[in-house]
Amino acid sequence: MTPRKRPTIKDIALASGFSIGTVDRALHGRKGIS
Repeated sequence: MTPRKRPTIKDIALASGFSIGTVDRALHGRKGIS
């Protein structure tokens, strides 16, 4: 079995429809998202 690569912030943003900046803020617990 080949190991899966870890998803990047860009991968998450593309899959979720949110911007890279929004995903970054959410993952790092920063303020500015609701």
